[in-house]
Amino acid sequence: MTRRTLVLVLVAALLMTPLATGMAAPKKAKVVFWYSLSGKIAEAIRGLVEEFNKTHSDIEVEGIYQGSYDDSMNKLRTMILTNAPMKTRPHIVQIYDIGTKFMIDTKATVPVQKYIDRDNVNVDAFEPGILAYYTINDQLYSMPFNISTPLLYINKDMFRKAGLDPDKPPRTFDEFAECARKLTIVDKSGKVVQYGASIAIYGWFFEQFCATSNVLYANNGNGRDSIATATAFATPEGAAILDWWYSMVKEGTSLNLGKGTANTQKAFIAGQVAMTLDSTAVLNTILTGVAGQFDVGTGYLPRPKNAKGGVIPGGGTLWLMGGHPSEEEVAAWEFIKWASEPKQQAWWHMNTGYFPVTKLAYDLPELKEHHKKYPQFATAVQQLRDTPRSRATQGALLGVFSQARQTIEDSIEQVLLGKAKSLDALKSAASVIDAAIVRYNESVGK
Repeated sequence: MTRRTLVLVLVAALLMTPLATGMAAPKKAKVVFWYSLSGKIAEAIRGLVEEFNKTHSDIEVEGIYQGSYDDSMNKLRTMILTNAPMKTRPHIVQIYDIGTKFMIDTKATVPVQKYIDRDNVNVDAFEPGILAYYTINDQLYSMPFNISTPLLYINKDMFRKAGLDPDKPPRTFDEFAECARKLTIVDKSGKVVQYGASIAIYGWFFEQFCATSNVLYANNGNGRDSIATATAFATPEGAAILDWWYSMVKEGTSLNLGKGTANTQKAFIAGQVAMTLDSTAVLNTILTGVAGQFDVGTGYLPRPKNAKGGVIPGGGTLWLMGGHPSEEEVAAWEFIKWASEPKQQAWWHMNTGYFPVTKLAYDLPELKEHHKKYPQFATAVQQLRDTPRSRATQGALLGVFSQARQTIEDSIEQVLLGKAKSLDALKSAASVIDAAIVRYNESVGK
């Protein structure tokens, strides 16, 4: 090629650029993603967003922290009620499990089933226990993302000193109470220097205990056969959960540290209690906090003897919001789909402790190596897979679940403080929640 020919080719190429022809350069599809997790988990979310943006030149996802899940839901509710312009609304919102019914009732979302069907996504590779919660009327409404279940955490060193087998954590309520007695140490002055257990007052735990007891939280099949019109937990079976809990606090073998899991987590890490309950998502946090001072073990969530229940997948999912231009909706789906793929799910799991939503993630070498280092997580995986599918273990669908959880916590607190009997406390909570359910159902025309 002569120099003159080369110059002509370069000039022709320049003339074909968007700038020379007057054409605008292709625009990236902009996707706004609201998330509601903070700390190290927020760092992991931002890491996913950054990696997606690097590998998708035609899409730009902007992750924006919105505060708590309730904060996100309240902001979203305000936007919908005030008919806020679509350009101010997010394309993707991370919402916790108990916000599922509310999100469906907003009628402002696009079920991800639409795109799962379009792209022939292999949902058979997803954990069936996780899908069971979020599938309603054969529709997967949102994509599972940060999924967790409760676990029993034990101090294996304390178990050995008490003559207990640390490789056989208690499985039933009675076994747990007996272990708590043997693990409690009292000094000569009568002061308890080591408690056998500590369980945080957390509505999620009560929901989980209902599921392990195979007890419904709400009527009409936990709101899955038809819309829930009332609660269903104020029964002798429900009261038995609180009776068991209170009996350990009363006899001084379980330390009541109030609401929220922050204090029980700290007490366990400090070696003040031998057993506690917490989310699978804090396994890495607990192991980091313990820093090898003692051997940490994990076990299944305790249940009544011979109960046929199991655990409910908790955590949160990604919701695709409707009303945006089709190209933006498709771009938002591309991020959701990408985030659920094995490679990203393995990375997410290793950096947060949340479950991979797809079983294929466990086949990746990096995740196999991670689980060799942290074998405690195998308990969580097996517990989820051993859970039978039933209306109790699918979890309840309630539009007022956030309020219900807070109301239950107040009732549990009254019981543990010796101010109310278990069944009376549950009936009192049920009356408050039932009235809220009626008002909510009327507000959404149900």
